[in-house]
Amino acid sequence: MQTRESNMIDRKCQGILERYYNDKGSVISILQDVQDEFGYIPEDVVSWFAERLNIPDSNFYGVATFYPQFYLKPRGKYIITACIGTACHVKGAEPILNSIRADLAIADGEVTTPDGNFSLESSGCVGACSIAPVVIVNKKVYGNMSPESAMKVLSDFQSGNCDDLQ
Repeated sequence: MQTRESNMIDRKCQGILERYYNDKGSVISILQDVQDEFGYIPEDVVSWFAERLNIPDSNFYGVATFYPQFYLKPRGKYIITACIGTACHVKGAEPILNSIRADLAIADGEVTTPDGNFSLESSGCVGACSIAPVVIVNKKVYGNMSPESAMKVLSDFQSGNCDDLQ
């Protein structure tokens, strides 16, 4: 017996599958569409596609774990990216990243706060070396950061003073 939720998943997945005409070579495109639809790549959805395309789940997971833009766990409303590239590293990226992680109480091995509001990730380079160290929140770039200024940015988001980026 299918639940209302599984029926919704079937409809969404069927729509994605139809866009690719059951093409086994469209794994990346399918994963992109799945992530756009669900916000991440749920395990049951991977199984759904693997079964219908008659390919192993591991083909999907191989692609999803190779490319850093794919997420196997839900992400927060606010995505914080801390650059840890060379310029940012030299100018203090690690203490900034540690301050953000501590302030948001994100456990080791996790990327999203328990309330689902914030996800924290690092990037090898965001291409803004001239204003290093850099933190990006939902595509808005903040440069010349320090642990203190990063806390101010977080405080603004936590208090709702950055509504334009939701």
